[in-house]
Amino acid sequence: MTSVGGGQPLRGRAAECETLRGVVADARSGISRTLVLRGEAGVGKTALLEYAVRQASSFRLAQVSGVESEMELAFAGLQQLCAPLLGHIDELPEPQRNALSVAFGLGVGPTPDRFLVGLAVLSLMAAAADDRPLMCVIDDAQWLDQVSVQTLGFVARRMLAEPAAMIFGVRDGVEDFLTGLPELRVSGLPDSDARVLLESVMFGGIDPRVRDRIVAETRGNPLALLEVPRTMSAAEMAGGFRPAAVRPPADRVESGFVERIKALPHDTRRLVLAAAAEPVGDAALFLRAAEHLGISADALIPAEQAGIIEFGPRMRFHHPLVRSAAYRAADIAERRDIHRALAHATDSTIDPDRRAWHAAHATAGPDDAVAKELEASAWRAQTRGGIAAAATFLERAAILTADPELRGSRAIAAAQTKRDAAEPQTAYELLALAELSPLTALQQAEIGRLRAQMEFTRSRSGAGDAPQVDQAAARLLKAATRLESLHDELAREAYVEAFAAAMYASRNQPDALVRVATAARNAVDRVTDLRHPIDLLLSGMAHRVTGGLAAGTRQLRAALETWCTPAGSDDVQALRWMALAYPVVHESAAGEMWDDDLLDRMSSAMVQRARAAGALALLPPAIAFRAGVYVLEGEFAAATALMEEADAISVAIGHQPMKYHKVELAAWQGDLAVASGLIEAGTAEASAKGEGRLAGVIGYTAAILYNGLGRYEAALAAATEACGFDDLGFYGWCLLELAEAAAHTGDREALAMAVRRLEEGAGVSGTDWGLGALASARAMLADGDEADALFTESVERLGRTRVRSQLARAHLRYGEWLRRQKRRGAAREHLGTAHEMFTGFGARAFAERARRELIGTGEKVRKQAISSGDEMTSQEAQIAQLARDGLTNQEIGAQLFISTHTVEWHLRKVFVKLGISSRRQLRTVSWPH
Repeated sequence: MTSVGGGQPLRGRAAECETLRGVVADARSGISRTLVLRGEAGVGKTALLEYAVRQASSFRLAQVSGVESEMELAFAGLQQLCAPLLGHIDELPEPQRNALSVAFGLGVGPTPDRFLVGLAVLSLMAAAADDRPLMCVIDDAQWLDQVSVQTLGFVARRMLAEPAAMIFGVRDGVEDFLTGLPELRVSGLPDSDARVLLESVMFGGIDPRVRDRIVAETRGNPLALLEVPRTMSAAEMAGGFRPAAVRPPADRVESGFVERIKALPHDTRRLVLAAAAEPVGDAALFLRAAEHLGISADALIPAEQAGIIEFGPRMRFHHPLVRSAAYRAADIAERRDIHRALAHATDSTIDPDRRAWHAAHATAGPDDAVAKELEASAWRAQTRGGIAAAATFLERAAILTADPELRGSRAIAAAQTKRDAAEPQTAYELLALAELSPLTALQQAEIGRLRAQMEFTRSRSGAGDAPQVDQAAARLLKAATRLESLHDELAREAYVEAFAAAMYASRNQPDALVRVATAARNAVDRVTDLRHPIDLLLSGMAHRVTGGLAAGTRQLRAALETWCTPAGSDDVQALRWMALAYPVVHESAAGEMWDDDLLDRMSSAMVQRARAAGALALLPPAIAFRAGVYVLEGEFAAATALMEEADAISVAIGHQPMKYHKVELAAWQGDLAVASGLIEAGTAEASAKGEGRLAGVIGYTAAILYNGLGRYEAALAAATEACGFDDLGFYGWCLLELAEAAAHTGDREALAMAVRRLEEGAGVSGTDWGLGALASARAMLADGDEADALFTESVERLGRTRVRSQLARAHLRYGEWLRRQKRRGAAREHLGTAHEMFTGFGARAFAERARRELIGTGEKVRKQAISSGDEMTSQEAQIAQLARDGLTNQEIGAQLFISTHTVEWHLRKVFVKLGISSRRQLRTVSWPH
């Protein structure tokens, strides 16, 4: 047996201790490990964490314990955890070092994205683990501030090759951001061990029947068992006289602590309450507060003798439940008195935010001075990236504001930050508070926009009570229209939001997009000097919807070219505009242009900007956009790697994984089982949400899948349904699928319709991609020499583009036509090229279709399994490519949001798999990618 704090033996935990020893052993050998201990309060998580720390005696230790009253202070928990590691901060790349300094209040600068802070913490831990292994222990993680636990969850998911371990203790029944990490469920002790533990703390006898009933009622909860001597009389333990009603162990144990604290002398209770209300544990601060209360520090001695608290350089409670019990044992007046003393004792220069927070809790009614301090704290928190903390400060500031007009303004600001912090219910309540105040017309319009934004977010969440996407889109349009006469710039921003929402709604409200485009066009046409990319984008898309592609080409090209130029627009503004448009409007605009070079540069610029800023909320959609471009370019392995990365980041930040381009890739790969599953799930989701754009994507990708498989009737049906609405960005691509399916089924009418519509879009693009696609569709409608010339034109034009997947399709169509013209030699040339390209991409179904056609020409072609990267994983291939391009390990880590150690670990495996020994040799070998 091993002993833990308080001298009590750690019993009945053989399996748990073995798991923890394994975690420590792996970390010692250089393999990162993360473990979440999850269980009810008092079940022994803290004791197990202490056991893990003892096993890691040679490790560098960083630890923190979450405290309920600290939950609103941004980065408070993270800063305490990282304090012992900050000697390595100078080893971080400058952007990470600056982000961490601002987040921790050590420096000033622009607001850092909180996940750039996460990358900085990951790098900091890796640097700290260089000389000896690192053990990070986070107890009561459910009480850490939101941004700290999100950041630590992100770091835990990215740790791989560091000699480090992260172990969390989390209470059951509390939402957290650690779901999906390796877990160890901690339950009560087995009955035999529970009986031994109970008997070990009894000073007198205990009736066996009473003992067994206590063991059963506590379900083996160790803390509940240890508290029995303090909560039961000798008579109860000897004779079994005990109330029948039993509360859950955590409640009973905490109630026992409450009774023990209430039994303390009055002044002692007040000092215990002061220690509970100030979770930093700073003894000097505690003594100043005690002095302000007029109480000698000696009054704390009875609490120390009762085993409630330890007084030293840091104040330490016997157990986290004692802290919460101490706070709950006091009435509201006592709490206010203590918070007032703590506010007085806290230095307003060194720690103005905690001072403001204590002052707020000390205030019974409106207090404009305290509200002003809270507002200042909110902006400081937001500057450090603490949106959740800023929202809470502003909420409290609004409630404490006496001036009605100022209260309304602060309530609106608080609602907006609560929305950004993913707390919509509180945001709605704050908007209701704002509406009780006298508001200007602009403020009323801003409230309308906020409500519409939140309704649209709910509509895309799929929640049962959420409005349909088309209803939410209509509300955004109404909000934009209302703003138009009040604030031109805000109105145009709202129109972009309405435009994006209408694009998602599409076919469920067919005229919604036209209504938005018409209103947006009227608004943006009044701007005499269109310079901002967002205004140019809005103008171009509005003219595209109302007047066709030719009407919006000039503005769209100007907007996208500016976006692709690093010096063309301010990066902060560019990121904000990306978020504003979700960024579906940007992606669709690029697709409408039929310009492969612009599409490639646009997708690359989006990813680069999001990576450089560490904007992880924007990074998954930007990466998915880039992955979709890779699919068009025939780089399926690279697309797969990016989609895996986007999913990993989405999981880390609590977002739904991206799906649009994933189903497109599956369709191109031709795996019927995988693609059909994604198509079926997407169809159900589109129906449930009323999300017409998703239905359009599903139809388009189903047409690709079935054309590849040679199931042309099914492809025609899917493409016909998808082309029933002009989905911006991929409608023209879907017309090409419709044309191919119609040509194979003999539906000349559908083929002719597809050609006419392609002429209106691709035909006016003036690009090789657009004109090559149109030539291919026209060739399928033509005969004889005209068809031959058009097929030739299509291959030549697409051969000058990046869209190699469509070039392979053009070769396939030409080869099939040549075989039916009995020109077998020429057919073999084009079919062979198509087969080779599809095989290289990993487009199994299209490769098999080309193989069948080749056999029809008399060519013998062996059926081959398509490789997706030999033995290298997609992430290894991605890292190898970046290393080949000359990026350092640190630069690769920053791009992929992994540590330098992890890059090195992957590269070592790459070298073995490729049979090389250095980075320089990467340029001399090749691998499927």
